[in-house]
Amino acid sequence: MITVNKKLRFHLLLQNGLFVVLLLVLVSMLGYLAFEFRTQWDISQNNRNSLSKASLDVVQKLNGPVMVTVYATHQDPQLGDIRKIISDFIVAYQRIKPDLTLNFIDPIEQPHLAEEAGVRMNGEMVIAFNDRSEHLTTINEQTFTNALMRLARSDQKQLMMLSGHGERKLDGIANRDMGDFGKKLTENGFRGEALNLASTMEIPSNTSVLIIASPQTDLMAGEVDILLDYIERGGNLLWLVDQESLYGLLPLAEKLDLTFTPGVVVDPQAKRLRAPITFALGTIYGQHAITEDFDFISVFPFARQIIFNENEKWQGTSLVEVAPEGWVETGELNDAPTFNETDDVAGPVSVAVALKRTIDEREQRIVVVGSGHLLANTYLGNGGNIDFGMNLVNWLAGDEDLITIQPRATIDSQLILKEPALTVMVISFLIVLPLLFLVSGIMIWWHRRRR
Repeated sequence: MITVNKKLRFHLLLQNGLFVVLLLVLVSMLGYLAFEFRTQWDISQNNRNSLSKASLDVVQKLNGPVMVTVYATHQDPQLGDIRKIISDFIVAYQRIKPDLTLNFIDPIEQPHLAEEAGVRMNGEMVIAFNDRSEHLTTINEQTFTNALMRLARSDQKQLMMLSGHGERKLDGIANRDMGDFGKKLTENGFRGEALNLASTMEIPSNTSVLIIASPQTDLMAGEVDILLDYIERGGNLLWLVDQESLYGLLPLAEKLDLTFTPGVVVDPQAKRLRAPITFALGTIYGQHAITEDFDFISVFPFARQIIFNENEKWQGTSLVEVAPEGWVETGELNDAPTFNETDDVAGPVSVAVALKRTIDEREQRIVVVGSGHLLANTYLGNGGNIDFGMNLVNWLAGDEDLITIQPRATIDSQLILKEPALTVMVISFLIVLPLLFLVSGIMIWWHRRRR
């Protein structure tokens, strides 16, 4: 009997020991897997705790280490522990790019280092990459990713904006100007400058993209010749055309084998969305680097049709087609336009085309858009206009790798409750729950007393 009990105890001891060993092995394996492989799920609204696809694309294009130096004290009178705020923000980028390093320098303890770096504010960041640097005084995903995008460019791209004929200004503040878009271009590493052919008589050789934005008076024949020579030599061009006259640029349209249909595009779909019927909504995009993964609605106010005539010189792609249920109104536009089968052109209508050809062993790129209002200050905030515009310029400048949707601001995390909901919450947590706990306590006390 004693021998049986000893054997039983030995088997139990062996089983318990084996269980403990296996448990330790399991815990060790889980710890190793947790250390080597990290998986996260972001269940917040709008994925506010994760980087956007745009940021991921930019970070993955940075070949080489990135150093972020933050000049911040340990405590800020307004923000508190500013170092922790910045560290929590940067860690999202470090998970994607391990060679992104973060260093802190106290500008009070080491003022000479802050002075050498040109730092003026507490919490200012200096981002360094490939012997270039960017300063940031605000911290959010859009500004940080834009800084990385600027650093990713090999050099600053020069944009020349044709002027002298009432064109939209890249730095203008009027409704028809493109000042807001110009600021976005500057943020992304472009440098814009006005070009008056009457005073310079030539287009600078370092021009990455020439922009012609809706002239209001005729160009002189000599100016048109300079533009045609620029195209002949392989220059890149963004041409924004409104529904008015071409103002002397018909030879340019002929050189590009483009036909502009008279009239304005009418889109009944816009009216159903409570927008003017002359606001053509871009929802049908062609197969092109500019529109790849672009799934936003773009708005083309007072657009005109552009027809690319197939030829051996240029490869053309229709970037955007609008008004599948609409038409090109060639007659007088009234409050309730109707389709005229004889004179009007039925949709869908192409309002933007991209052209390219190989010249001198490099690719020449041209984009023509049938609505200068697309990038105007008044309409830039509609739909995905600003993103579409950035994609246009990036492709024209040869930076198609940087074509991306701009990072979106996260949705506010405010919870606003109405008065009845607040009343229910107050009654539930301050009256009902305490009463339930009290009643359950009394019942437990009474049950134990009866034993």
